[in-house]
Amino acid sequence: MDQPPHVLVVDDDPDIRSLIKEYLEEEGFRITTASDGAQMRKTLDDDPAHLIILDVRLPGESGLDLALQLRQSSEVPIIMLSEKDDVVDRVTGLELGADDYVPKPFHLRELLARIRSLIRRSEIRGDGDVENGAASSESSLRFSGWRLDTRRRELRSPDGKPVELTAGEFNLLVAFVERPNRVVSRDELFDIVYNREGRPDDRSVDVQIGRLRRKIESDPRRPALIKTIRGLGYLFTAEIERG
Repeated sequence: MDQPPHVLVVDDDPDIRSLIKEYLEEEGFRITTASDGAQMRKTLDDDPAHLIILDVRLPGESGLDLALQLRQSSEVPIIMLSEKDDVVDRVTGLELGADDYVPKPFHLRELLARIRSLIRRSEIRGDGDVENGAASSESSLRFSGWRLDTRRRELRSPDGKPVELTAGEFNLLVAFVERPNRVVSRDELFDIVYNREGRPDDRSVDVQIGRLRRKIESDPRRPALIKTIRGLGYLFTAEIERG
């Protein structure tokens, strides 16, 4: 990326906006802030962002409302800011398409790590490969009639229709297709997809898998491609063809 990554911070608390803006600018990011949905949309119309930090509790349109709107037209990575004990809001945000969340109060260094991880995983390297070790020598991968192009970050269904994936869903799917017919633990997936350790109460991976199943499984309630192996993790059962 030639220009500094543009991060949009949407929070109604001016102190939080200022704190994040000052810290991230010192780390080399270009930061824009907004206090509500109207300002967010105006900013994005003028200057698309590489990542959006979105507070759940906003006056008027909530962060959950805005996350849903964003996902209807964009795959930009989203990090939700939630209150420490708002488990329902966290899960709802992930279900609506957010890629990660950070509970308040948060450490700026942790927020920075989440931002760098998501932006890195949403970029395509100059050689056409995808970061995070998700690339292979062949950018086109096929499984069960599906075609995944890691260079273009595209997924097509067996009937050839494009299927939109968020950054998190895409990275999770690539992690699975690079490890077919092998049990992958939740801890491994957190490390691969988020570049961090998962906590027992952190449902990010589980929610992302649920969303991914709804997009690629014939019956998400009885998944055939991404199977849960109780007590161990997940197993991607499809045979992979490359090229």
